[in-house]
Amino acid sequence: MTNPANKTILRALAGETLPTPPIWMMRQAGRYLPEYRATRAQAGDFLSLCYNSELAAEVTLQPIRRYGFDAAILFADILLLPQALGADLWFVTGEGPRMSTITSDADFDKIGRGEMIHETLNPVYETVRILRRELPEETTLIGFAGAPWTVATYMIAGRGTKDQGPAHALKAENRALFEKIIDRLTEATIDYLSEQVKAGAEVVKLFDSWAGSLQGDDFERYALEPAKIITQEMKSRFPGLPVIAFPRQAGEKYVGFHQATGADCVALDDSVTAEWAAEHVQPGGCVQGNLASSHMVTGGQALVDEAKRIVQALSNGPHIFNLGHGITPDADPENVQLMIDAVRGKV
Repeated sequence: MTNPANKTILRALAGETLPTPPIWMMRQAGRYLPEYRATRAQAGDFLSLCYNSELAAEVTLQPIRRYGFDAAILFADILLLPQALGADLWFVTGEGPRMSTITSDADFDKIGRGEMIHETLNPVYETVRILRRELPEETTLIGFAGAPWTVATYMIAGRGTKDQGPAHALKAENRALFEKIIDRLTEATIDYLSEQVKAGAEVVKLFDSWAGSLQGDDFERYALEPAKIITQEMKSRFPGLPVIAFPRQAGEKYVGFHQATGADCVALDDSVTAEWAAEHVQPGGCVQGNLASSHMVTGGQALVDEAKRIVQALSNGPHIFNLGHGITPDADPENVQLMIDAVRGKV
């Protein structure tokens, strides 16, 4: 693994406390940028953009050119993996993804194994290769996948749901089938991330957007344990590879997540304060976060003050500045620059 001294993200992930935290932003390539909207229109639709290596690389590079973030994250979608396993996937304008569902063993039997995914996902790996050639040498390239629980919620319900109810119901009614889905996704996620690293990703991130809906032992079994298996296998295959885990809405369960999984960094949503994280989570390693995405819409002095407060609160340990969740389409691009200037001490 490369670890040049000028890559501040890698330094923070290695545990270094930096005078100014490196910064990137979840969904930084996205609909709030006019150049993204133009490229997406050129591609025709969202999935076509994901699978067009040149255009996917272009939208990944756009926020780097505009803002000079310290990291670029591969432009893709967490549902490309289940599609590669054989699920039907389509997007409904204004409503989001739709998928064929797994609600029975017969449905599960139609889903392939991890090694079959690469033919479908080769364009994603090619995007990574393009980015490694095109990115500035100081910019870290992050690969990613959805965590098994979060991806499973879509595969079981066929769409995003407010409370992940269908997945919880299957877990209660047919735990053996539910666990087969989690195990298959864990295996496939390792294969998917491994190919991203071989293509040039320097860090991988695991997005568990719905981790917070897992209660009690279920959090350990279906959020923490798969993250541990994936992290440890990736580090076995690629010694020195940094891993960022994002068990969103984990609350108190953020505490100890570094140690329990082996992740180098735990990303925080904005339901916890930076001060609390500094006391309870940061002692375990690098933390990432956690400005509320709404500040990218409203801007102003409140944005500057909150960004500076987070930087100050987490200044005694390794920290990567980010939002608590992805930037929203209604964000003002000028507020992104204001946030960066606040973090870097320019305002």
